[in-house]
Amino acid sequence: MSSHTRHPARSGNVIVTTLFMLFSLLVIVALAVDLGYVQVVATQMQRTADAAAIAGAWRLLEEKGPENRPIDGSAIRSTAGQFAGLNEVLNAAPALATEDTAIGRLSYPFNQSVQLTYDQPSEFNAVKIRVRRTEQQNGPVGLFFARVMGIHSCELEAEATAAFIDNFAGFRSPDDGSNLHILPFALDETTWNALMAGVGTDNYRYDPDTQSVTSGSDGVLEVNLYPEGTGSPGNRGTVDIGSSNNSTADISRQIRYGITPEDLAHHGGRLTFDENGELVLNGDTGISAGVKDDLASIIGQPRIIPIFRTVVGPGNNAQYTIVKFC
Repeated sequence: MSSHTRHPARSGNVIVTTLFMLFSLLVIVALAVDLGYVQVVATQMQRTADAAAIAGAWRLLEEKGPENRPIDGSAIRSTAGQFAGLNEVLNAAPALATEDTAIGRLSYPFNQSVQLTYDQPSEFNAVKIRVRRTEQQNGPVGLFFARVMGIHSCELEAEATAAFIDNFAGFRSPDDGSNLHILPFALDETTWNALMAGVGTDNYRYDPDTQSVTSGSDGVLEVNLYPEGTGSPGNRGTVDIGSSNNSTADISRQIRYGITPEDLAHHGGRLTFDENGELVLNGDTGISAGVKDDLASIIGQPRIIPIFRTVVGPGNNAQYTIVKFC
């Protein structure tokens, strides 16, 4: 003989539990959608801040010029605002309030913990931009599903700082032991300044896809780097970075692969300007046609070029006064 105990039906409990779980799932999905939306807006705002900061820093550099002229803060703010407007957030051009653009000095641009200082306007080298979506500026970011919880909007800010380095002192051996891609050829300052002013020839065309050079114009001006007369008899612009008696093999190696830490060791591990902003490098005698293939091998690759103001002495006794690297 057996007996069965009947349990009361719980279908109502299942429905309640299911509805609760469904509601919770919808809330999670809704929050995910709103959070994703906010993240997209934050990314757009950061992009806008980056563009405005870079544009403002360029305008600051132009305002100062080589003569370190007094700057026009309103012009810098106007340029920053213009580029902020060109980088829309939620299909709308964000406006920058006056206090959203700060112009100051960043003493060490590579250290993110360093703050701007504002006490020496003649030393300003940085522009800091703040892009806001707040009640006070551009309006907060409206939300969608979060409204059912009483959250209708949120406020966001993005900041970016752009600076140019104006206290360059020279080069030292990289910490990772890699080479510095400096060409052992010095170009005279007069020729370089003329090129920057738009004076030069345009007889060659560079194809970035094939990394080849052919005859023809491409709108990019050129100057002769090799072999150029320097005013020093028996010297064609090559300089010794490393041993004072660099061979053609040393010059070829440096053209292709750069300046090694061992080369820099001959200069105390660094190439730095003195208190007058000058660096003297010894000239190398003559030049070999053999380096033509080495130069051809680096077509399309960026290289740093020493720029000299004066040269005295002949041949291996030539002394180049380097005043900048470009």
